[in-house]
Amino acid sequence: MEQLEFFVIPSPCRGVCESNQKGYCKGCLRSRDERLYWLKFSDRQKQQVLRLCQLRRRKLEQLLQQSRQVGEDKDSLIEKLWIQADFDF
Repeated sequence: MEQLEFFVIPSPCRGVCESNQKGYCKGCLRSRDERLYWLKFSDRQKQQVLRLCQLRRRKLEQLLQQSRQVGEDKDSLIEKLWIQADFDF
């Protein structure tokens, strides 16, 4: 049985609205489809998207930490992370 939601699930949008080469928003980490269909998603689907965004953010943080240990400069590091990040999970 599905649990009732009493509150609206807000969009994770952070107002950055810029996509990387793979189509993920650099602010909220949603895919193109996740951004496009957000208003049509059920609460369960929205919760799943939020979980995926959290996983993506953790993965980016891990990559950033690993790259800092190598000593790369910040600008090239951030761009490299977006290219390396594989969010297919």
